Amino acid sequence: MEPIRREDSGDLFEAVVSQDSVMRWLATGQADSRSAAMAMCDDHVAHWTRHGYGDFAVRDAATHAFLGRVGLRNRAQHGVDLGFAVHPRAQGRGIAIEAGRACLDLAFRRLSLPAVFAFVLPGNTASITVLRRLGAQADGTVQSSGLHCLRYRFDPAPTAAADHVVDDGGADLRLIHAPGPGSPDDETALRDGLPDPFEVNGLGLVWADKQHTLTAVSEGRPVASAGWLLRDMTFDGLPRRTAGLGSVLVYPACRGQGIARTVISVAVEHARGAGAETVILLCRPELASFYTQLGWNQLSVPVTVQQPDGAQPSPLTTMIYDLADRPHPSIGVDLRGLPF
Repeated sequence: MEPIRREDSGDLFEAVVSQDSVMRWLATGQADSRSAAMAMCDDHVAHWTRHGYGDFAVRDAATHAFLGRVGLRNRAQHGVDLGFAVHPRAQGRGIAIEAGRACLDLAFRRLSLPAVFAFVLPGNTASITVLRRLGAQADGTVQSSGLHCLRYRFDPAPTAAADHVVDDGGADLRLIHAPGPGSPDDETALRDGLPDPFEVNGLGLVWADKQHTLTAVSEGRPVASAGWLLRDMTFDGLPRRTAGLGSVLVYPACRGQGIARTVISVAVEHARGAGAETVILLCRPELASFYTQLGWNQLSVPVTVQQPDGAQPSPLTTMIYDLADRPHPSIGVDLRGLPF
C-alpha cells in the first residue's frame, strides 16, 4: 500500500474507473473516462498534501499488480471516512478487509483520530459485509455526494497492529491526544530556545489555557503540537458551539515536512467529535494563506476577545473552518472569553 500518485491514473482507470460493476456503487454511478481517472488521482494527491493521509494504491506484493484503491478521506461536513474500490477480478479475496484494517490501524494507532466513518449505498451488500467484518457499527443515514447513504462508524479499540506493509511517507510519526494544555517539557523542547515562537508577545494579550493537546512524536521526541478548547461563542449575536484552535508549533528542524497540516487536520476531527460546529483560529496575517490552502476561510467581520480589563477587538487575523454547514458571520463574532 502506497499513497496514490498521478502516475497511477492508468492503473486506476483499468482496475476501477472503467469497471461498471465497481463504479455503480460510487458517486458517479457508472464507468468513466481516462481523464476522469487522472482527475481522481490529482484529487487524491491534493488530499495527501492537505491532510498528510488519504487513499492508497493497493498492489499485489508478489506481482505489483494494481488491485484497487483503499484509504481515508476527510470530508469537511462528515469527518474522516474509509472508502475502497477493488478490481472485479480481485474481489472475494479479502483484499478490502486486509487493506481496510491497515487504514484503521493508521487512523487510530498512528493518527489518534477519534472516529472513522464509512458511507455506502443501501444495496451494496458486499461492502456492508466488509465494513461489519472490520468492526463498523450502523450509525444512521446521511446525504453524501448527493446520494442517500447508510453511515457506519468505527471507534478506537485495542486491536493488534496491522500485519501489512503501508508506506504513508510518515516515517515513525505518531500523534498523541491528551486532555489539558500539554506538557511544559514538550513545549520547551518544541520552542528550541525561541522566546516567542508564535510572535505574539508584543500584542500584550492574556491567553486561555487549552483544554486538549495533540502532540506529534517522532523518534521518541515531540516534533509538533496544537491545542484547542470548546466554548459557546456568538456569531452575529447567536450562540454556536465552537472550538478554538491555537498553539500550533513545529520544531524548527522539522518544518516544511507537512507535519503541521496533519496535526491541524486531526485536531479538527477531535473538535468535531466533541460537538463543535465551527473551528476558529487566530493567526498573524502572513499565515492566513497557509490555512487557506488547508480549506480554512478568513473572516472579514470584527472579532471581539475578552481581556482582564474588558472586551477588545482582536488584533489578529481570524480563520474559520465549518463543520456543520453553518453560515459564516456577516456582522461580527464574540469569542466570549480569552483568545486561544
